[in-house]
Amino acid sequence: MDGKAAFHVLHLLETPRIGIAKVYAILDMANSYAMSLSDFLYKPSSLKEVLNDSQIDAFLALEDKTRQIWDDLEEKGVQLVPVTDDNYPERLRTLLGKKAPPLLMVQGNTDLLKKLSVGFCGSRKASPKGIATAKDCAVQLAREGVNIVSGYAAGIDMATHLAALECGGTTTLVLCEGILNFSIKREIKDLWDWERIAVVSEFLPGLPWNAHNAMQRNRTICALSAAMILIEAGNTGGSIEAGRTCLRMGVPLFAPVYEGMPESAVGNRELLQQGAYSLLKNRRTGRANMGTMLSVIKGKVPDSKKKNDFHEIETLETDQLSLFDSRKDYSPKNKCKRQES
Repeated sequence: MDGKAAFHVLHLLETPRIGIAKVYAILDMANSYAMSLSDFLYKPSSLKEVLNDSQIDAFLALEDKTRQIWDDLEEKGVQLVPVTDDNYPERLRTLLGKKAPPLLMVQGNTDLLKKLSVGFCGSRKASPKGIATAKDCAVQLAREGVNIVSGYAAGIDMATHLAALECGGTTTLVLCEGILNFSIKREIKDLWDWERIAVVSEFLPGLPWNAHNAMQRNRTICALSAAMILIEAGNTGGSIEAGRTCLRMGVPLFAPVYEGMPESAVGNRELLQQGAYSLLKNRRTGRANMGTMLSVIKGKVPDSKKKNDFHEIETLETDQLSLFDSRKDYSPKNKCKRQES
């Protein structure tokens, strides 16, 4: 970790009226002058090319406060990873460009930031069918060494974090609040293992939860993931917006196809029509068929598997695949044992 750069980026972000765009402008200008960020920030003549006098005054006045926040983060074991650091996820730089978080705050295993990952999103009030499907997918991926990324919310998020840990896999929790507000929830406490978990926040350390943060957090989950699985989405809200964000980014999106679409999953139909891959059930095993998903994240995309017409998916009849239905939903049993999918 580049400690000096991390401190200076934190200092900038803590300064009122200095947002992400300004931080990137400063980084670019320091680079153009072949100067370290530290040298650039404390050379008034260069800093005035980017900030006005009131911004400079506010920046200089906040150094002590930033130092206290830095100490609080260090005490909690938080590592700061600036966008200039080699440990910063390349997927964020590539997919988000100058909208990528200039600073990530991480507790736990920072190596997970660069591990092959699949993201999950879905309703906080998912149906039992959706929860079972989410767990099944997460278990199968975790057994293949894939890191599971989600947003640490109730419902689908928590189900997938738990499923990964129960099988000895790894998981990344992406917060929609400052990392100093993070606490380990009761339902995951018994499985907690800092070697297999990364807790990530892109927000100011003391920032509380809000809806805008949640939307921004979902964008980061999409960018960290080689593919996303959207278990259930309504026609409005954060889950369907996360799915739309994936499609705009070009991140492969998978959505289960249900028989008798539950109300909590009506958004799946829209996303399947717009280009999401269909996630179907293997008739032989009764489990989610992850073959296409594994091919996609390993760079082998079978175009014939991609279905853009929901009606074509809905009537698909083969001896291998079928829709998820209410009569024969997968209920995880002995789910930590390797099973053929």
